[in-house]
Amino acid sequence: MHEHTSAEEIIRSILPFSRYVQRLLESEPELSAELGQNLHRPLLREEMEAFLSANALASTDEAGLQAVLRRLRKKAMLRLATRDLGGLASLAEVMGTMTDLAEVSIGFALDRQKMWLTDQRRYGWPTGAVSKSPQEMLVIAMGKLGGCELNVSSDVDLIFVYPEDGETSGYRSIANHDFFVRLGRRLIASLNEMTPDGYVFRVDMRLRPYGESGPLVMSFAMLEEYFLTQGREWERYAWIKSRAITGPDAEASELMEITRPFIYRKYLDFGAYESMRGLHSQIRQEVKRREIYQNIKLGPGGIREVEFIAQVFQLIRGGRDPDLRIRSTLAVLQRLGEKQQLSHEAVAELSDAYRFLRTLEHRLQYLDDQQTQMLPENPTDQVLIATAMGFATYAGFLHQLDSHRRNITRYFEHIFATPQESQTLDAFAWLGQAKSQEGPQDGIEAEATAAQLIRMGYSSPQKIIQRLQDFYAGTRYRQLPESSKKRIDALVPALIEAAAKFPAADVTLEHLLQLLESISRRAAYLALLREHPQALERMAKLASTSQWASEYLSSHPILLDELLNPSDFQSMPDWSRARARLTQELDEAGGPGGKDIEQQMDVLRHFHHAQVFQLLARDVEGLLPLETLSDHLTDLADLILDRVRHLAWSGLRRKHRHEPAFAIIGYGKLGGKELGYASDLDIIFLYDDVHPDAPEIYARLSQRINSWLTSYTSAGVLYETDLRLRPNGSSGLLVSSIEAFDQYQRNQAWVWEHQALTRARFVAGDRHVGDAFERTRKDVLCQRRDLPRLKQEVLMMRQKMLEAHPNSSGLFDVKHDRGGIIDVEFIVQYLILGHACNYPELTHNIGNIALLKLSAKLGLVHGEIAERALNAYREFRRIQHRLRLSGDSEVTGIPPTQGKLQKFARIEADYLRSGITAVMQLWDEVFGVQTGVQAYQSESGN
Repeated sequence: MHEHTSAEEIIRSILPFSRYVQRLLESEPELSAELGQNLHRPLLREEMEAFLSANALASTDEAGLQAVLRRLRKKAMLRLATRDLGGLASLAEVMGTMTDLAEVSIGFALDRQKMWLTDQRRYGWPTGAVSKSPQEMLVIAMGKLGGCELNVSSDVDLIFVYPEDGETSGYRSIANHDFFVRLGRRLIASLNEMTPDGYVFRVDMRLRPYGESGPLVMSFAMLEEYFLTQGREWERYAWIKSRAITGPDAEASELMEITRPFIYRKYLDFGAYESMRGLHSQIRQEVKRREIYQNIKLGPGGIREVEFIAQVFQLIRGGRDPDLRIRSTLAVLQRLGEKQQLSHEAVAELSDAYRFLRTLEHRLQYLDDQQTQMLPENPTDQVLIATAMGFATYAGFLHQLDSHRRNITRYFEHIFATPQESQTLDAFAWLGQAKSQEGPQDGIEAEATAAQLIRMGYSSPQKIIQRLQDFYAGTRYRQLPESSKKRIDALVPALIEAAAKFPAADVTLEHLLQLLESISRRAAYLALLREHPQALERMAKLASTSQWASEYLSSHPILLDELLNPSDFQSMPDWSRARARLTQELDEAGGPGGKDIEQQMDVLRHFHHAQVFQLLARDVEGLLPLETLSDHLTDLADLILDRVRHLAWSGLRRKHRHEPAFAIIGYGKLGGKELGYASDLDIIFLYDDVHPDAPEIYARLSQRINSWLTSYTSAGVLYETDLRLRPNGSSGLLVSSIEAFDQYQRNQAWVWEHQALTRARFVAGDRHVGDAFERTRKDVLCQRRDLPRLKQEVLMMRQKMLEAHPNSSGLFDVKHDRGGIIDVEFIVQYLILGHACNYPELTHNIGNIALLKLSAKLGLVHGEIAERALNAYREFRRIQHRLRLSGDSEVTGIPPTQGKLQKFARIEADYLRSGITAVMQLWDEVFGVQTGVQAYQSESGN
């Protein structure tokens, strides 16, 4: 209705849709004037509290308290029902007002009952035996009250807890537990008892630990023990919406620290699908038994199924993602859409359906103030409900209702679908029945299985069968719980089918089986693959393309979750958003005061592994050129180093300023923005601070940064670091002042250190220190040098590097051998050191390819020769990347190493002869004929 419609018209128009409102206004006509006066504004919490305060003198005993609370409910229900049915209130207002009514009523009743019981002539205040501090009873709201979604005729699900055992201080001292039992019973009676004025709220205590047979109240210690030893899966679902609505904030926070680990697992808990599926099955059976299919809460496509959809994602991901630890169903759906766990279409349709059903629920309950979710059978009531919902006919209403319920059912059955069995399950089932001796029947089955494998495209079926028999007969499999064995038994045929879709199926399957073995003791990961078979195919594609990718996944199985959203692989990383997300996760993991360093280290490692894996997936899909990949890996390292620097400084006990005058400088691949997946970080530390304690403080900071990066935790390691490029190398100070660094580079550094300086850059920290470093770097690189002497120094260093990496494999090492990557790098470094005095633009850190193009533009090298050499350099890096990633020992001549990239990348020289020749021609031009092509031809026997 229009907001300017008179109150009398609105009240008259809604009366047919609520017999409860009719009865209330008939029995207490004085309420009508007040309703008309206040109808056009919502009933706010402050108005409820003011009403109770104004009637405090009337609530000096039990009867008075009950009467005041029930008068408040009548006022609230009258205004809310009339506003809602009259089109003045949104669903959010209805749920919010009912939630406020419950909280205000509970809080007021609790205060009154507590005041009466703590009278010193009676029990006095309960006191903690250890803390000696007064104890309060916390009322925990569960269900829709906990989620601030209370309906207009709902029970309130409550649980009572208190922090600490002890005794009361009054004349009749009793145990704290006994005191709070009395208090809890009195609170329930204040709300729940039916009096001539009705009731306030029906109170349901069955969600408490041990249910109806359990104690009415529990201490924090008892609750924590229950969660650890007795808590059941369905209780995790129930406790998602738990919320302390009374008690001090500090104790409410302590309570959440107890409940959070029970509700939310640290890992991605995909086992929640199975437990929620079981709980839903029980509800469906109850619906069938009671024949309540028309129940819009519990029936198919009802409110409960929307809640299940939202909450299964919370159970799975809430332990890793604090953003999902919220209580409102609509808010959770919205958050899942933002995080791409549900499509925007799904979020919209589920949200619309939920709002429709909750609005309908309220109209059903307004009829007689009954807690019902059943559609009416009475034709008269059917017409009333249809009209109240805005439909001309009940048939039209049902059509819309059925549409919403079908949408809910469709999404529910998609999300909670029971995993399908592999089509080839029967052919491999016998393998899971490991026996000490093979019988005749096994031989027949083995032949059938081998034939099946050949039809699928496998080349060595007997080896595969033996491999699977060994796996099933192994100790690891036999010691698994039965539930995990069943999942593995179902997964193995699915893995065989997935691997068969890709080249080198036998090798791909072996990689997949190694991964399965590595996660076999983690039921959550088995559940993930079981519940999301589409992830198997993506996993198989990775395994077929890159052995290293497969091993990386085995080392960090938490990354399996990344395979569930392949659309993420199509978009490029947004590092500003990634930084914000990482900062939020680190703050959350740090706990109060940010002191949980181990948890923060794990967050950093999980974040790093996930970002690397996403880049790897894009790389395998062919979506990332190598230069772009290196840029992203460098951006990731820069981001990590910046966060680590911040965390390490925050953790220092002894500091003399808010922010450190300190910088991290990157050398080598980090400095040149050419990082690979497993590159070390070549870094040094500089500061610009005259405080007398600065050297000691920044040395400690540098040690902490290195420790944050290189320490092994349960999540692995962030980066290996190399600090040897600092002044005086391994024997030098860990951190240098900018003045000392400048003096060293100008007066003491070797030529090879200046070569290294060509690929150095400021990475993280204080920008002023970074600028000072860059000035020193540029000045040093622009020094005028004796070119013949410089050439000799560079050639001597190149020879030393060649001797340090002997190659007797008969293959070409694309990095270390003559005509390879290092030769190009040395050419560029020589050109910078020799000519930056005349062309300072050569000091710009733009990468070897761009610097070689610039050198040709400046006339320092022949343009055509430089172009061929830089194309060869680009191809060498691409081949090096692919060979290392594939781990193909037949190509590289090096056996694979578990979880690590190949150290060498070697290939038949004939494949690269034109590129090698191009590099050596450029080398000849820069350094002289006798060192280049002729030397290469002599070494290669041509």
